[in-house]
Amino acid sequence: LPPLAQYTVPFAGFLFFLVLADWVPLNPYWDAPLRVILLGLLCWLCWPRDQKLAPNRWMQSTIVGIAVFLLWIAPEVLIPGWRMLPPFHNSVVGAVHSSLPGDALRSPWVLTWRTARAALIVPVVEELFWRGFLMRWLIGSHFERIPMGTYRALAFWIVVALFAIEHGPYWEVGLLTGIIYNWWMVRTKSLGDCIWMHAVTNLCLSIYVIAANQWQYWQ
Repeated sequence: LPPLAQYTVPFAGFLFFLVLADWVPLNPYWDAPLRVILLGLLCWLCWPRDQKLAPNRWMQSTIVGIAVFLLWIAPEVLIPGWRMLPPFHNSVVGAVHSSLPGDALRSPWVLTWRTARAALIVPVVEELFWRGFLMRWLIGSHFERIPMGTYRALAFWIVVALFAIEHGPYWEVGLLTGIIYNWWMVRTKSLGDCIWMHAVTNLCLSIYVIAANQWQYWQ
């Protein structure tokens, strides 16, 4: 596959399922495993073979991932009702809600697959696109020739802004997360470390969602 497809096709597939779910009611009992299996296969087929999936600094990346998880939940833990304030609850950014129906929230089958999607699929899909592709493509169209983690201020902050927008009513923590994730890519020069860090964040958040019944984090 050409480099452009390797880094962007998994993200396109991920967006396809999100749009499909908005237009067509999908049964979460088969939709949850189907997304993980199909997107996992797509990631495997597209994975750029010149990149290592294993992190070089797994301990440090784990710590950063946990810190981002704490950052993500801090506003609502410290200030109940924070997410209902106008900047995070309006017609532009949307409103918090759970993408899973009530009965699915009591299904170990659905919750297991939904956690697998968050911790295994999303980190690969998003890091390939945001920090593996876009942060380099904004520097030069032949992005594959640009070393991973190359810093240019404009590219860095455009990716941060778009990453924040992607997270809708969680845009402010998405903004801070984008800064941290981009910084970690610049520091480590490692796609594997960024994927591991992102996976730790999402796994911690998924455990928190289920343990504390905070379903709104699963948009």
